[in-house]
Amino acid sequence: MRDQITMGGNPITLLGEEIKVGMKAPEFKATKPDMSEFNSEELKGKIRVYSVVPSIDTRICEFQTIRFNEEATKNPDVMVVTISVDLPFAQKRFCVANSIENSIVVSDHKNLDFGVKYGYAIEGLRLLARGIVVVDANDEVRYVEYVKEVGSHPDYDKVLEFIETM
Repeated sequence: MRDQITMGGNPITLLGEEIKVGMKAPEFKATKPDMSEFNSEELKGKIRVYSVVPSIDTRICEFQTIRFNEEATKNPDVMVVTISVDLPFAQKRFCVANSIENSIVVSDHKNLDFGVKYGYAIEGLRLLARGIVVVDANDEVRYVEYVKEVGSHPDYDKVLEFIETM
């Protein structure tokens, strides 16, 4: 599925192994907006929605981040983590300007740890493809979406309906 991803209509290559439903979710590290380290193990035992965006400074990424931040308040058992390669300073500015308080925003700019382990890093661009990964409380990947065209929205309704069944 992810071998047919495009950006601006042009095929792209994603680094790392494709993450699939049923796999154990790889641990990853990233950087929080305050420059401290984020370790995915901090959320062990919780349902996690990893909302993957290329850059929060684009219209679709902004919408995706705000939408999932709003949805995060509806289920206290679900943690939403938005991941991009934006610098933590830009993420902090964005979170303050958009009242992102119900979800976590982290940067994968330093090592592309998430991007490679989850198969979202775009070769040669140092950006992440757009997508969604849902991990259950037992660290099992339960839902994966690699958005076919990086400039398109994920299927919000489908992922939100899926989360309601967990």
